[in-house]
Amino acid sequence: MSEVLRITSRRNPKVQWVRRLQRQAKARREAQAWVAEGVRLGEEAWRARAAVQAVFFEPSLPARGRALVQSWADQGVPVYQVTAAVMEALSATASPPGLLVVLAQRPRPWPAHPTFVFIVDSVRDPGNLGTLLRTAWAAGVHAVAVVGSPVDPWSPKVVRAGMGAHFHVPLWVGDWAGLAPRLRGLTVYLAAMQGEVAYPDADFRAPVALVVGGEAHGPSEEARQHAQRTVYIPMPGRAESLNAAVAGGILLFEVARQRHWRP
Repeated sequence: MSEVLRITSRRNPKVQWVRRLQRQAKARREAQAWVAEGVRLGEEAWRARAAVQAVFFEPSLPARGRALVQSWADQGVPVYQVTAAVMEALSATASPPGLLVVLAQRPRPWPAHPTFVFIVDSVRDPGNLGTLLRTAWAAGVHAVAVVGSPVDPWSPKVVRAGMGAHFHVPLWVGDWAGLAPRLRGLTVYLAAMQGEVAYPDADFRAPVALVVGGEAHGPSEEARQHAQRTVYIPMPGRAESLNAAVAGGILLFEVARQRHWRP
């Protein structure tokens, strides 16, 4: 069992370390670490047996959270009790939840023979990216690839919106050149305003990779080059387009419907 140490100063080196991880993608890449906040994400980390490097908590943490902290302490994970002021310095939220966990950045490995891959192309909004990850997890995808995005998938806003997806979905980040070999044997469908076929008429039962592009400019030229088919979402209203996360949700669950709910 690790000893529970106390931190009362915002200048403590551990506090400064976590603040860098919260604020800088470069710091997360160099340390290969990321931060999850709150009891719910803590429970997902425990359920996934994630590699926890450090735990920070406030004494006022509810019993559910304290049980988690004790479990990590029993495993020898470094545990730090902090004041409310220190937790405020550590947290990336306006209302710190009282529990913060630093984890090793070890996504689940890409599966050997996936038949349902989701590709997020050029998405720039952290909230949308996190929501897409969460929705992909809920729809039962085998793996997610993030390409052409300036957003770090391990950033605090993406992690909060992902609601635990980072612990459970194989997540690969890179470019189309690196992704292409992983798509062999899959039919790549690209969501496009002027698609060839309406999404309910597409056959998503065969091995498929589904691509959803960015909010402002849509999918990249590389995404168009790698796509074999294009699908669109009919919109009887007068809206110009759909939010990327909403469009992704519609398409992901159409794949799930075709595979799991037969007439």
